[in-house]
Amino acid sequence: MPTGTGAIHVRDLSVAFDVRGQRQLVLDRLSFEVRPGEFFVLVGQSGCGKTTFLRTLQGLQKPTSGTIEVSGHTVDRPGPDRGFVFQQDALYPWRTIEANVRFGLELQGRAKGFAHQRALEVLKLVGLAGTETRYPHELSGGMRQRVNLARAIAIDPEILLMDEPFAALDALTRETLQGELLRIAAATKKTVVFITHQIDEAVLLADRVALMAPSPGRVVEIVDIKAPRPRGSEFRRSDIFRNYTGHISAHIGASSH
Repeated sequence: MPTGTGAIHVRDLSVAFDVRGQRQLVLDRLSFEVRPGEFFVLVGQSGCGKTTFLRTLQGLQKPTSGTIEVSGHTVDRPGPDRGFVFQQDALYPWRTIEANVRFGLELQGRAKGFAHQRALEVLKLVGLAGTETRYPHELSGGMRQRVNLARAIAIDPEILLMDEPFAALDALTRETLQGELLRIAAATKKTVVFITHQIDEAVLLADRVALMAPSPGRVVEIVDIKAPRPRGSEFRRSDIFRNYTGHISAHIGASSH
């Protein structure tokens, strides 16, 4: 069982909502662990509860039963040990790029000079050095999503939670940012929990992939992606990549019926 900074333990986690007077079970007794520094991906069709799980891990949603522990502490609220990257960039249009990135540090009460310097460092890490004084509307969708990632990294969380962050981007930009994310994850050694409905994205990025089935959401298998890093275009064309994507596709399709 994994222990230490960035370790996640999910134990018999269930989440239910009241919908028009009826109780709807969204997540059903999820149990698994995420190791410190691991890139862990949950993949499944829309409606299988992926986002609900991520919100519960962030502390935005209370479990109906069961628990989630992060670094040995039960999650009951959001905290600086978890940085959240949303599907939409959600940047403040009236703030410069640098001011957007240091926003979380301001909330933590960090000194202005430190926050400014940290923002510059993280913008360089995500490949956006030189954009500090620009505004969100002056950047492309892919660049704004890099800013979104930089803002999450700036607070130096133990864990990055990523909710389909590339889903709204065109295919070429998405592929570029997947490569950048792999580079950043390797450089920062953060634990990453990433959700997607795209099987090829899951196989490219993950150390392990949790396959989720809907109605209610449950984990039906966890696949260990035994492929060396770094992974790029050659890996995408390889037999091992096709074998993993085929296996996951077949199992998700079978479990949804």
